[in-house]
Amino acid sequence: MAGETSDDVLDERDQRLVAALQCDGRLTAERAAEVLGHSPRVVHRRWAALLGDGTVRVVGLPVRSAPPAGVTLRIKVLRGRTEVIAKALADREDVPFVDLSAGGDEISAILLADTATPHRLLHRQLPATNAVTSVDAQTVLHVFKGAEDWRHDVLTAAERGALTPASAGPGEQRAGRVDETDQVLLAALAEDGRAPAAAVARATGHPESTVRRRLAELRARGLLRTHVHVDARRLGLPVDANLLMRVAPGRLDAVGRTLAAHPAVHGALATTGRTNLHVAVWLPDLPALYAFLTREVGALDVAEVETLLVGRAVKRPGA
Repeated sequence: MAGETSDDVLDERDQRLVAALQCDGRLTAERAAEVLGHSPRVVHRRWAALLGDGTVRVVGLPVRSAPPAGVTLRIKVLRGRTEVIAKALADREDVPFVDLSAGGDEISAILLADTATPHRLLHRQLPATNAVTSVDAQTVLHVFKGAEDWRHDVLTAAERGALTPASAGPGEQRAGRVDETDQVLLAALAEDGRAPAAAVARATGHPESTVRRRLAELRARGLLRTHVHVDARRLGLPVDANLLMRVAPGRLDAVGRTLAAHPAVHGALATTGRTNLHVAVWLPDLPALYAFLTREVGALDVAEVETLLVGRAVKRPGA
C-alpha cells in the first residue's frame, strides 16, 4: 500500500552501494570501494548478497537511434478484475510499465507502439474486454526522464561524478556506429548487465579477447548502458505517485525539464491530451508528497494537477 514503510529498508551503506551501481552497472568493487571509503571485500560481499537474492538487478539497455514510440494508458476496470487485466498487460513484451492504483479500480500502463497505425490492443482487445469500463490513451511526445535516468539521492555530486563513466559526445552515440557484433554483445547483457566477458563470450561464441575489447570500446563511447532495478521501498521511498499535469504549451518544456531534474522524479513525459505532462515520483511519506506538490509543483506554471497513488507496481523495467 502506498505510504507504508517496509521493514526491510536497506541500511545507508547498502543504499549507497546501490546508488553506485546506478552510476555504472559494470562498476568494479575496487573502484566503488575507493570512492565510497569501504574495503573492496565489503563491497564484493554486499553486492553479491544484493544481486544474489534479487534485491538488485542490473540489466543492459539496447542502443536505439531514437526513443521508441509510446502511449500512456489509463484503464478503468471493474473491481475484482484489476489483477487479471494487469497481469495480461504485464505479460506483453511491448508493455514495460504496469501500475495498480491505490483505489484498486484503475491501471496505469505504458505501451510501446506507434499510434500512426491502429494497434490491436487499443482498438480491439481492450474495448472488447467486459471488465474494462474505459480507456484513455495518449501519445508520448517527449521523454524528459526515463526510469534508467533516475539516481537515488544518497551520493554527493563528487562521488557520483567519480563513479559515472565519461559519456561520449552526441556524434558518437548514433546507433549506426554499432555493428552486428556489438549488437550481439549488448543483447547478451540484457538479462545480466554485469555478466563478465568470459560469460558473454560463451553466450555469443566470440573470443573472450574480442568481447573484452569490444565492451571496453562500447563503454568508452557511452553505448554500454545499464539500468538498475530495485524496489524503491527498500530504499526508504514507499510512496509511489503519478502526477498528471496541465501546463501551458509555452511553459511545457521548461516545467518538464525542471521537474525531471528533481531527485524524487523517476519519470517525466510530455504527452497529448488534456494533461500534457506526466511525472512519476518516489517519496518517503505522504507529508513529503504534499511538500512536493505545494512547493516544487506549486512554484511552477502548472494550471492543474491530478495525483494518483500507486498501490502496487506490477511491472517496471528490469523487474
